[in-house]
Amino acid sequence: MLRRLQWISVGMIFILVIFSSVTFAEAPKEITISAAADLSRAFKEIGEMYEKETGVKVLLNFGSTGLLAQQIEGGAPVDLFAAANKSYIDALEVKGLIIPETKKLYAVGRITLATPKRYAKFSSLQDLLKPEVKKIAIANPAHAPYGMAAKAAMEKIGIWERLKDKFVLAENIRQALDYVETGSVDAGIVALSVSIGSNTNYTLIPEELHPPIEQAMAVIKNGRNPKEAKGFADFINGPTGRPIMKNYGFVLPGEVK
Repeated sequence: MLRRLQWISVGMIFILVIFSSVTFAEAPKEITISAAADLSRAFKEIGEMYEKETGVKVLLNFGSTGLLAQQIEGGAPVDLFAAANKSYIDALEVKGLIIPETKKLYAVGRITLATPKRYAKFSSLQDLLKPEVKKIAIANPAHAPYGMAAKAAMEKIGIWERLKDKFVLAENIRQALDYVETGSVDAGIVALSVSIGSNTNYTLIPEELHPPIEQAMAVIKNGRNPKEAKGFADFINGPTGRPIMKNYGFVLPGEVK
């Protein structure tokens, strides 16, 4: 009887050891990335590859750069911020909200003039003056860098004021594209990165018409997993991420245009 109880005790200890190892095993780490809406397609692809290689779960939150920056200032739980304009990263650095040595450029963006697939393709911004063009979608220039670039380009050729009553302001560049794809507007100025593969006709807008859209990223100081966030940033700028970014029309750091 005593021997039987000893075997039961040993068995229970073994079960407890196994249960403890399962219960207290470290859960897979995850990182939250706040990224400009123009990155939606590229970052989804890169995020999937990073997860496969590292086992780190990548949670992506897309939006306009200005609004995402406001969320970070308000304490949103973010590990890495990929902005569509480096000035927002610079502003967060001044406020002590990023890890300075992780700040880096990762792309230069381009803008396009897009029309719904069933409409004729426009060849230049001057086509927006056509009388049949009643509504034009752009990302809100108040907080979206691609909207700022769209406004700058139209101001450069002197058509901004003439068209201002026709603008439909989208929350971000992805929403602006949706307006064009669905035919809710007659045309739109959107990012090349979301135009590629979209249900639109599009023409690249000359880069000399607007300031360069220099895009930067940085690890957030109070993020939960800074090491993994930096790993993802390096992955974007590394041999796996760079070709994907290039496929979506981005000019890459150090690349001759």
